[in-house]
Amino acid sequence: MGSDPKDCFYCARDERLTRILIEICRLEASTLYLFREQTYRGRCVVALDAHATELFQLDRDTLQRFTRDVARAAAALQRAFGPDKINYAIYGDLAPHLHYHVVPKYRGGAGWGEPFALHPPAQQYLTEDDYGQIIAAITAHLPA
Repeated sequence: MGSDPKDCFYCARDERLTRILIEICRLEASTLYLFREQTYRGRCVVALDAHATELFQLDRDTLQRFTRDVARAAAALQRAFGPDKINYAIYGDLAPHLHYHVVPKYRGGAGWGEPFALHPPAQQYLTEDDYGQIIAAITAHLPA
């Protein structure tokens, strides 16, 4: 289904992945990750557990479970942080594995009124304790 899973950092789950993402939990068809770069408080990625590069490659059941996972993650972010809007994006040019960016946006905050920046100019990295608090808030609000 597209690119070679051996070259995919979402499949390998190696240091290429852990350098930019922190695993929060497994969902039905995917894994929820917290982005280490937190310009947008609560920014996450929902990555499909199976290797695929396009939504149309998924069978109906997997597509439905993956979509539910994205909705669950967004609901947790809404409950935990109260953003004014959540942005969703699927790219994959450089990381050819199905994954949604789920990005809370805050009125008056970074990038309000425009697409979120994949690589914001003034990047915000946190302490391990701060990441832990964000992850705890997300998991506490993750609907069943």
